[in-house]
Amino acid sequence: QVFPSQDPLDRADFNAVEYINALFPTEQSLANIDEVVNKIRLKIRRLDDNIRTVVRGQTNVGQDGRQALEEAQKAIQQLFGKIKDIKDKAEKSEQMVKEITRDIKQLDHAKRHLTTSITTLNHLHMLAGGVDSLEAMTRRRQYGEVANLLQGVVNVLEHFNKYMGIPQIRQLSERVKAAQNELGQQILADFEEAFPSQGTKRTGGPSNVLRDACLVANVLDPRIKQEIIKKFIKQHLSEYLVLFQENQDVAWLDKIDRRYAWIKRQLVDYEEKYGRMFPAEWCMTERIAVEFCHVTRAELSKIMRTRAKEIEVKLLLFAIQRTTNFEGLLAKRFSGCTLADGTVKKPEVPPPSTNPFLEDETGAETDEIVMEKSDTDKPKKPKVPDNPFHGIVSKCFEPHLYVYIESQDKNLGELIDRFVADFKAQGPPKPNVDEGGAVLPSCADLFVYYKKCMVQCSQLSTGEPMIALTTIFQKYLREYAWKILSGNLPKTTSSSGGLTITSLLKEKEGSEVAKFTLEELCLICSILSTAEYCLATTQQLEEKLKEKVDASLMERINLTGEMDTFSIVISNSIQLLVQDLDAACDPALTAMSKMQWQNVEHVGDQSPYVTSVILHIKQNVPIIRDNLASTRKYFTQFCIKFANSFIPKFINHLFKCKPISMVGAEQLLLDTHSLKMVLLDLPSIGSQVVRKAPASYTKIVVKGMTRAEMILKVVMAPHEPPVVFVDNYIKLLADCSNDTFQKILDMKGLKRSEQSSMLDLFRLRLPAPPPGGDGSLSLSAPTPEQESSRIRKLEKLIKKRL
Repeated sequence: QVFPSQDPLDRADFNAVEYINALFPTEQSLANIDEVVNKIRLKIRRLDDNIRTVVRGQTNVGQDGRQALEEAQKAIQQLFGKIKDIKDKAEKSEQMVKEITRDIKQLDHAKRHLTTSITTLNHLHMLAGGVDSLEAMTRRRQYGEVANLLQGVVNVLEHFNKYMGIPQIRQLSERVKAAQNELGQQILADFEEAFPSQGTKRTGGPSNVLRDACLVANVLDPRIKQEIIKKFIKQHLSEYLVLFQENQDVAWLDKIDRRYAWIKRQLVDYEEKYGRMFPAEWCMTERIAVEFCHVTRAELSKIMRTRAKEIEVKLLLFAIQRTTNFEGLLAKRFSGCTLADGTVKKPEVPPPSTNPFLEDETGAETDEIVMEKSDTDKPKKPKVPDNPFHGIVSKCFEPHLYVYIESQDKNLGELIDRFVADFKAQGPPKPNVDEGGAVLPSCADLFVYYKKCMVQCSQLSTGEPMIALTTIFQKYLREYAWKILSGNLPKTTSSSGGLTITSLLKEKEGSEVAKFTLEELCLICSILSTAEYCLATTQQLEEKLKEKVDASLMERINLTGEMDTFSIVISNSIQLLVQDLDAACDPALTAMSKMQWQNVEHVGDQSPYVTSVILHIKQNVPIIRDNLASTRKYFTQFCIKFANSFIPKFINHLFKCKPISMVGAEQLLLDTHSLKMVLLDLPSIGSQVVRKAPASYTKIVVKGMTRAEMILKVVMAPHEPPVVFVDNYIKLLADCSNDTFQKILDMKGLKRSEQSSMLDLFRLRLPAPPPGGDGSLSLSAPTPEQESSRIRKLEKLIKKRL
């Protein structure tokens, strides 16, 4: 690979014999053998010369290497010496530079110190002059000039913080502080004179002096500004405290509008008279409104504690509505920048919801929104901005919301009672086949009322009252489930009507009456649809409640128990439908088991009992399917439960048909196949739109009815020789139960002695259980395709006999 060569002698798989044969392929080619030998010898000599030259060339390599190493070491020593010389010269140069620049550094330091001294002297001159001017202007109340001068003096004084050890500087600083204190006391006195705190009449008013005084207060200690604001707001709201004292008639909740009307007038009056007196950054209008809210909340809390027994629901809701409207007005007018931390809790922004229960609400006006399943298709309303003033006054109503909760408890109790009375008066809903079954209108009314209460309560409080309201919701969801839904389900009776054996044998079809009437079937379906709607809507209600309540209380909202209650109603409704259809088929199965199958002489059409079962199925199933069109999954459950109930019952009645002749077994096999086809078509029977049955249902029917067919095939098989019969039984039924085998022998009509020997042989022929297994026999049953092929062969045989 490193030295590619075309010479065959260089190949790894070189073969001397093949090489010689290639050189001398024939006897005639041996004539030039000397020439070939000479060429090879010449090549050998050349190789020897090359090897010799290489070997001799390597003899001097070691000596040359040692010489090169010595030369490199000498070069390194010379380089090290040169580097050392350079380093020494650099140190000498650095020392020389230091000596040259020593004088320059001294001059530089002197210049900097001189500049600092000049600047400090200028600042000192400005400070001394500023202090003198400040004291003179303060005495003359020239606040406009003081505001500008004071800020400059304070800024200049900051430069002397490190010189406070000098007595003259400390003295100037003390004079500035004294001037500030004097200004503060003087400004407070001016405001006190202009706006006396005693009495409700204002003797003073806005002036340029006070406006300039506010500018000075911005520079002074923040406590001066806070004191001015506090005194002004207190004086401004003094009239409010007198007008709306606790003993005044206007102080009660029914006249709460007057409180908010009064502050609106006061804010307008303030803007007109004093708007320009205070700096805009003080936000005095908002401060007045916020203080009014704090005072109002305290006053309302006090008066409601005193007159708690007089609080009624309508009065409470009226007061809360007016208060929340006022808080919304404040949010539109002010930014909330003056609210103290912890005074008002801003509402938390709930995460974006995909809940189809309801769209977001924007106010009390949107309360009457019906909760429909199509809500997912409606566009979501834009998110309302958070209100920083939410609860600033209305928090005082929260301790009294128990009145509202008790009222809702009472109203919901009356609503449930009205639902019960209306149901008794109006009777069950009429069949509503075109729309897929009737949902009771009362459930929509209930959840609409729930929605209204939830929105109303969330506007009042998102804390404990929401939990209390949720408890009320749970109580009446359960009452609705038991009183309205379960309480109105048709009651089952022990009496079993239906066909007599004689009527069945005479094929008097259609003479029987179903256990439940058409109205009762529709009622059961309606209750099932209503429970399904309530189940889905309750889940959505739970999600919406968790969105409305505080995050810390979210875990306490759990409506799983109520959803389970509606699931029980659904299960009971399906079970009633199954029992009704199952009970309607019982007389036909009883007639089948009491027929004399050993006397059947020929195989004909399907037996009367099969016709009766099919007739019941065709009468009931389309009604149930049409009334459960909106809840297809529960109709599928109904079909599955009916199949699981009917097929084992049919097999048990097959075992009661004894003894059975060969022709009788063939007739039963034909009947079983007819029932199997009807059951497979059960979900779409009587429907113009043919749908494929669910795979889960088809699997149950095929497995159960195939077992019934296998039982009859075993009965049809001859019992001689016994070994073949037993092996055929094990192969077809895959059942190791002695009881089942005993029933098969009874159906064949064998004598007890024959049965005893058969049972002994059956026990011997059972295959041994697999090691480590539980001893149960597990044999593979024929596939549905194989059974269908066998049934077709049997039908052809029956036609030939007919």
